[in-house]
Amino acid sequence: MNIKDIAKLAGVGVSTVSRVLNNHPDVKKETRDKVLEVIKEHNYVPNNSARILKSNNMKHIGVLVKGVFNPFFSEMLKIIEMHINQIGYTMILHHYYDQNDSSSSEAEVLVSFIKEKRLQGVICLGGNFEGVREESFEGLDVPIVLTSVDSSIEISSNLFSCVGIDNEKAAYEATNYLIQKGHKHIGMILGDEFDAGVSNRRAIGYMRALEENHIPINKAYITLGGYDFEPAYESVKKLLSEEEHITAIFAISDIMAIGAGKAIIDLGYKIGEDISILGFDGLDFGKYYNPALTTIKQPQRQMAYDSINLLVQLIEKKCENQRCVLETKLVERMSVYKLKG
Repeated sequence: MNIKDIAKLAGVGVSTVSRVLNNHPDVKKETRDKVLEVIKEHNYVPNNSARILKSNNMKHIGVLVKGVFNPFFSEMLKIIEMHINQIGYTMILHHYYDQNDSSSSEAEVLVSFIKEKRLQGVICLGGNFEGVREESFEGLDVPIVLTSVDSSIEISSNLFSCVGIDNEKAAYEATNYLIQKGHKHIGMILGDEFDAGVSNRRAIGYMRALEENHIPINKAYITLGGYDFEPAYESVKKLLSEEEHITAIFAISDIMAIGAGKAIIDLGYKIGEDISILGFDGLDFGKYYNPALTTIKQPQRQMAYDSINLLVQLIEKKCENQRCVLETKLVERMSVYKLKG
């Protein structure tokens, strides 16, 4: 969708649309309203021309973050902002939340962000961009690095670079670790209902580990924690009240693991004796929890450094789009015990 399309749909000339966009007074109210209605209906965001987007005077790098609060991203943001400032750019931060987890709507948010802020490059922390059509980014020559997304997603190498982990592999290893400790009744806390990205890949890894160890998959053992303390707490209280055979819980974020831990304690169980907990992310506060949280650690700092370094190289035309897959590590602590018998 461009200015010519808007003009055609509104039945006016391109110059008239341009005057409306620039708020010129010499446009009849009826015509102005008609043009604005078409713009609103088609969610058109004016592109202030490729010349402006590429202008050397504009030194803006955008960081698009899915969700309002995420401590895993908070530490990464500090590193990214520091590096951006060091190389003479300005970071523009934008948070968004999409309940439907639609790749098309997330792409629209990204395109609008690039155009409105006249960005020279963007790092996306989280989000679902799988299967995004290249037409959505037509006319935009702006490098984009997707960070902390799944390494196996199907993305266009013409549009995006990717820095992430293999979420299915990491979740498989986490679940397999619990099985090796003797656990067969393993609950799982996923994120949001419509999370088709990370949550889905980790669920696949969990189920693959169960299948390969000839353990039946019980969908009643899987619940949602909304990537937050309270919903995870409520979900696990309900889960354990209904499924008394569960001896271990794998939460796909450390925050949800902590929420689950409180639910376990409030129900009268002991973590590491009655029920084991395994988290994901490797956030620092996990080692200060009691008992200290066993977790899958993501290379948080390396992910941040690699993302901004890659983006700068792309902006300076020193490389092509790349897909970088980083390794995770199982950190053993006291929240997982070996099941007797």
